[in-house]
Amino acid sequence: MISPRQLNSLIGTDRCPLIIDVRRADVFAAAPSRIAGALWRHHMEVDDWQRQLPARRQIVVYCAHGHNVSEIALAKLMAAGADSSMLEGGMDAWLAASGPVVAREAPGLEAGLPRPSVWVTRARPKIDRIACPWLIRRFIDPLAIFQFVSAEWVKDVADETGAIPYDVKDVHYSHRGDECTFDTLISEFGLTDPALLHLARIVRGADTARLDLEPQAAGLLAVSLGLSVLEEDDLRQLEKGMAIYDALYGWCRYATDETHNWPAKVI
Repeated sequence: MISPRQLNSLIGTDRCPLIIDVRRADVFAAAPSRIAGALWRHHMEVDDWQRQLPARRQIVVYCAHGHNVSEIALAKLMAAGADSSMLEGGMDAWLAASGPVVAREAPGLEAGLPRPSVWVTRARPKIDRIACPWLIRRFIDPLAIFQFVSAEWVKDVADETGAIPYDVKDVHYSHRGDECTFDTLISEFGLTDPALLHLARIVRGADTARLDLEPQAAGLLAVSLGLSVLEEDDLRQLEKGMAIYDALYGWCRYATDETHNWPAKVI
């Protein structure tokens, strides 16, 4: 059993387990939201979907109230040898604890994410095109796949393969007014976590040349441009960039009041 508080502390980090929403199909279909990063799967079909998940990754299941539906899914997972637990109190307890949720579905995404979503954008990413994959993997679809192609081919690739285009002109997930694509994703998926909104201001400042928005925007711009110069492979750059946004989100969430100076204080 894992409490909402314990699970919430892992959301938005690389230590977060795979969260599986096992609410009954009609309950899930009627719900406006799911836990951030959760995938929906049928609680009676564990044998089918458990084998398709990444091996050796912890799994947390939840249902509406934390009763028999979660218990059934958990029992099946444990019988299959999966490192698994269930969320205490289910979705009811999560909402009562103000845990982060996302919209159940959004344009381009299948409700419940029965398969990993695929996203495509311009090659040679700098800021938004790394920040958005971080946001998607940490809060929307933990198994999401990202493709980087020549700018002129993004829409053609999206049309032919069904991938979701982002951070290019005239697509749904892109800049809107003074806001960047990172902001658009937060808005579209209904994310309201204060730390995430703080991070969004940093990303927006770095990505739109408004370094006055947040003091950290200049640092993010410098680190992002440096990483882009040093790493020629876009997918390797993405994996390295994930750690940068993990750290920034951790600072926004836990360490904004912490200072550092020399000589160090002896406590």
